[in-house]
Amino acid sequence: MLITIPDVLDAGGVARLRALIDAAEWIDGNSTSGPQSALAKRNQQLAEESPAAREAGNMVLDALARSPLFVAAALPLKVFPPLFNRYEGGETFGQHVDNAVRIRRGSDFRIRSDLSATLFLADPDSYDGGELVIEGQFGEQSVKLPAGHMVLYPASSLHRVTPVTRGARIASFFWIQSMVRDEGARRILFELDQSVQAIGQDRGQDDAEVIRLTGVYHNLMRRWADV
Repeated sequence: MLITIPDVLDAGGVARLRALIDAAEWIDGNSTSGPQSALAKRNQQLAEESPAAREAGNMVLDALARSPLFVAAALPLKVFPPLFNRYEGGETFGQHVDNAVRIRRGSDFRIRSDLSATLFLADPDSYDGGELVIEGQFGEQSVKLPAGHMVLYPASSLHRVTPVTRGARIASFFWIQSMVRDEGARRILFELDQSVQAIGQDRGQDDAEVIRLTGVYHNLMRRWADV
């Protein structure tokens, strides 16, 4: 399930975050790569433990907490501290799959990567290339979103970033361990949640069927959630 989440950051939030990270030091993106990814990855990354990366990451985490759509789609249990990358001058990231378990350096923090997320931080008309291409059940999907918008997709997916031939592609990326491990179960819960919200807007949240369906949702969560 690939889900686009609009306006995780508004224009002001994007501008504040960009001012912070644009002034910081960028390093070789392979500083966080595994052996296989290092063969395909050519980009730059904000130093993971730098003050700018920590502050910018907290800004992203705060924005995620304010997004009901993100919470409904991901059902997050843990979120890996957001990282930041930049592609320019032909840089690219070839076909790869993300590691199943992500460990934060120098700590005992680790997550199972159920979902991957990319939050775009540059307007799409400011650079050429840089599409995130994700392989799914029904073929490839190419994603290039406005600044402040985010895409959420299964971390098990093969994916790549096409070469950036003009300008710079700036983004935040991170992984989520969901309360619901199974992708199919998450999809059912998300679709049920969205239907309940739509019916509630039409009939009112105190409607008997809305309350009944809300109960079904929470009973499925009790069955499937791992917390």
